[in-house]
Amino acid sequence: MTVNESNTSVLTTLAGERADLLAALAKNRFFLRNTARGLTDEQAAVRTTVSELCLGGLIKHVTAVERGWAAFIVEGAAAIEDPAAETERGRKEREDGFRMLPGETLEGVLGAYEEAARATDDLVRTVPDLDRTWPLPEAPWTEPGAAWSVRGVLLHIIAETAQHAGHADILRESLDGAQSMA
Repeated sequence: MTVNESNTSVLTTLAGERADLLAALAKNRFFLRNTARGLTDEQAAVRTTVSELCLGGLIKHVTAVERGWAAFIVEGAAAIEDPAAETERGRKEREDGFRMLPGETLEGVLGAYEEAARATDDLVRTVPDLDRTWPLPEAPWTEPGAAWSVRGVLLHIIAETAQHAGHADILRESLDGAQSMA
């Protein structure tokens, strides 16, 4: 599927702001997924920079972030773990979320990403009010008393996906010279 096919399928079922949000998500997801085209599981697990990131791990991370923010849209701050309460187990799970583990496949990682994307897209189509606001949990990177609307959360997911698609492009180019945006 090309980026234009993705956007067209979204726009045929919805119009207006929600269609615009879904089209932006589809475009950035396409670029992220495109960085993994033609890779083996082994290649997707290779660290190609000084960072701990590999392509498969980066896609796992984006999947987890999207799922977490989608849960926030529905449940509010209760859906987000308290960063101050992080345990050793939680730290290991977070670190493992950035790499491909033994037994994980690129196909499985991409499949999980597609499931998360479908769930978010369904949420965008059905959430009653894009202006619904939830307070953000307290965290060192969050302004005290800050709150985000559903719209703001969706814009954040779009920005995160775009940022990580750029990271993925660098990882892929470092791996074999391929460029996802070319």
